[in-house]
Amino acid sequence: MTEIRTETVPLVDGSALRLTVAEPVSAIRGGIVVLHEARGVTDSVRGIVHGLAADGWLAVAPHLYHRDGADELDGADEEVQQQVDRLEGEQVMADTDTAFGWLAEHGVTPDRMGVIGFDLGGSVALLVAAKRTLGAAVTVAGERVAATPATGLPALVDAAPGLTCPWLGIYGEVNGGGPDPEVSRLRDAAASSQVATDVVVYPRRGHRFDNDPDVAADAWQRTLNWFDSHLR
Repeated sequence: MTEIRTETVPLVDGSALRLTVAEPVSAIRGGIVVLHEARGVTDSVRGIVHGLAADGWLAVAPHLYHRDGADELDGADEEVQQQVDRLEGEQVMADTDTAFGWLAEHGVTPDRMGVIGFDLGGSVALLVAAKRTLGAAVTVAGERVAATPATGLPALVDAAPGLTCPWLGIYGEVNGGGPDPEVSRLRDAAASSQVATDVVVYPRRGHRFDNDPDVAADAWQRTLNWFDSHLR
């Protein structure tokens, strides 16, 4: 049975990065870094880590709020946004690099490494795919298409033409239905890169498009198929 655990890795700045990890019970197909949503390493994030491991991937989720001693935020939206606003781009990329380094120490080569992110992490996942060498990337409901997700990082629409690996974007319609013009811009920007890209837009039910179990199941299967196709 796949088990989830938390490890701590010391960093050069004197802090310690917590990593939530899960290993497959069978042979490791590759490794995937999971970048958490704005509320941190929630049950949903842990579920994704577990699900990826169950599919054969060594999965690791860095706790990006570790410098503030936070793992999961349960406060009001305003408090969550304040935490997001404290993020610095260089630190986020350094923490992500540490997670990739952890995968490398466990025998995973860069061509078999992937990254997936949700909400805030979805935005960062695209930027990682444009700044680092890896095998594949998936963004789920990434925020701030036309604005920087953290201090010192570019907007997604500006970074997308520089994608270095196959990228899948999964989004929902805007509230009230219909395509989001920003997502359409992002699709065009990504298509101008030199790698395979795909953007899928689902109908939105309520606040989140994945409130529909059928949509959530389809998005999850698309994610697994993307990694299966490109991480070899």
